[in-house]
Amino acid sequence: MEDEKIRILLVCSAGMSTSLLMKKMQNSARDRGINAEVMAMSSTEADKFLAKEHVDVLLLGPQVRYMKKKYEKTLAKTDIPLAVIDMKDYGKMNGEKVLDAALQLVNAGK
Repeated sequence: MEDEKIRILLVCSAGMSTSLLMKKMQNSARDRGINAEVMAMSSTEADKFLAKEHVDVLLLGPQVRYMKKKYEKTLAKTDIPLAVIDMKDYGKMNGEKVLDAALQLVNAGK
């Protein structure tokens, strides 16, 4: 898994609040020697992005948890795991814990 880049997509309503979390996750991945690309975008951007790009895991910000069913349908024919980011970790912008959760989802699917 060291050489394989893990692509993590964070989705929130405007893509703004997840940007800070994205940076913290990238720093945590770099510090731990994990080859990860973390992206943050709005749900509108994510819909277009997912139509042409593959990600290894999709995480929803707690404020858009209501979109989970929509993304379950979008991802139904894929092997992409989906989860809502833990509200405490999101509130604390705990990039390390959210990265761990993303990696667990990716590894569970393998």
